[in-house]
Amino acid sequence: MRATIQRVSESSVKVNGEIIGEIGSGLMVLLGIEQEDGTEDIDWLVRKISNLRIFDDEDGVMNKSLLDISGELLLISQFTLHASYKKGNRPSYIKAAKPDQSVPLYEESIAAFKKALGNDKVETGEFGADMKVSLVNDGPVTINMDTKNKE
Repeated sequence: MRATIQRVSESSVKVNGEIIGEIGSGLMVLLGIEQEDGTEDIDWLVRKISNLRIFDDEDGVMNKSLLDISGELLLISQFTLHASYKKGNRPSYIKAAKPDQSVPLYEESIAAFKKALGNDKVETGEFGADMKVSLVNDGPVTINMDTKNKE
């Protein structure tokens, strides 16, 4: 799994002109699922993102996690995170999982985040929809994670 994590002061996602997910202070996460992903990837990613200390403490040092600040999370599926651009100029998405595999893993990810953070703290996009995502990146702080390359 690949995730692009952005610390936000607000974020929302629209489908067909209507807001379907909206948060205040917290994290907006773009999540890409590949063919080799499974439950162990979800467990690692949820634990890492929930406890990632990228929010300011009282001294202005990034020392608090999403859990520490009772922040919210907006989770958006995005297969293009697995784009391969090595050959030519048209990206290939061959590594991205097909919907029959990725939908259950995306839903499992949502459930795991809700368990870790609380049901009222997690909003989502709509899998496979043409979404319009808005955010105010706070900092800006943006971090990329890959469960197959844990740096």
